[in-house]
Amino acid sequence: MNLKELASKLGLSPTTVSRALNGYPEVNVVTRERVVAAAARHNYRPNARAIRLATGRSMAVGHVISGLARNEIMNPIFADFIAGAGEIYSRNGYDMILSVVGDDNEEATYRDLASRGSVDGVIVHSVRRDDPRIKVLADIGLPAVFHGRATGTEAPYNWVDVNNRRAFQRATEFLLDLGHRRIALVNGPEYMDFALRRRAGYTDALTGRGIAMDFALIASHEMTELSGNRVASAMLAGPNPPTAFLAASMLSGMGVRRAIEARGLHMGRDVSVIIFDDDLSYLRNGEDVPIFTATRSSVREAGKRAAQMVIDVINAPESGPLTYLMEAELIIGQSTGPLLPAA
Repeated sequence: MNLKELASKLGLSPTTVSRALNGYPEVNVVTRERVVAAAARHNYRPNARAIRLATGRSMAVGHVISGLARNEIMNPIFADFIAGAGEIYSRNGYDMILSVVGDDNEEATYRDLASRGSVDGVIVHSVRRDDPRIKVLADIGLPAVFHGRATGTEAPYNWVDVNNRRAFQRATEFLLDLGHRRIALVNGPEYMDFALRRRAGYTDALTGRGIAMDFALIASHEMTELSGNRVASAMLAGPNPPTAFLAASMLSGMGVRRAIEARGLHMGRDVSVIIFDDDLSYLRNGEDVPIFTATRSSVREAGKRAAQMVIDVINAPESGPLTYLMEAELIIGQSTGPLLPAA
């Protein structure tokens, strides 16, 4: 079925149907939903080349990964985010362009993508404190959605994020309620804004209970199994080891678990562990009963939200800023238990 035939069935003009399928704001919601439903029912797929010619758009969204964040590509978190975003792109007739560049080429890459018309918008990863890319993209005029927030930035920008501060505050409070006082934080790299917010939540919980910070119990590293193991091994070997750990990811938590077991201890009985679980497709936190107690938020859902948001911004660039804050659930698993009495 072509566009003209679909329009005839709906009793609408081809122009209206085309605009409805491409999210133009002047088409009312009722008409848009009717057109989208009919397109799905008749298995209609717009001709991408025709859309590009008619609208002057590239019908593509860019993702630029710099050297600073290159490890993200190997991370299952990134893969699930892209899978979620890809569902939305496919549904809306968009392609994805992934550019991997050096640290000093990121701004030039955004400018090049915009000047050549290669993309209609971008999703920005690995958001940092006072992130300079917010101003760069605003100056270029390239629609952008940030996966995360940038502490210290006052300029308006579009973002999708999880409430990392609240998630780690709740997790720390849960451990405190179990009697733990020596709680270690195995954090992600703290040039990333999410890690700063997680540390703030951890600090809020301790301060709220009148517990002094022990900086020997705080570490900031790449979120890998190896880093988690090294950090936890060093802390457990100390004279006053932690009785509980907060780990920034499942991979970090797996490393913490290995360190606990290497000392002949049992996770969940001798030492408690809470992770941040991105609810990944290929790295599950157990089956019926979670292995790890976790603060859980779906990164795949974040990918969907960010992709839909960037398409909305492309269709209505004067709107905004658009923001969406996801809350993390606290899931109780086998890795936490009450503080054991001193021997």
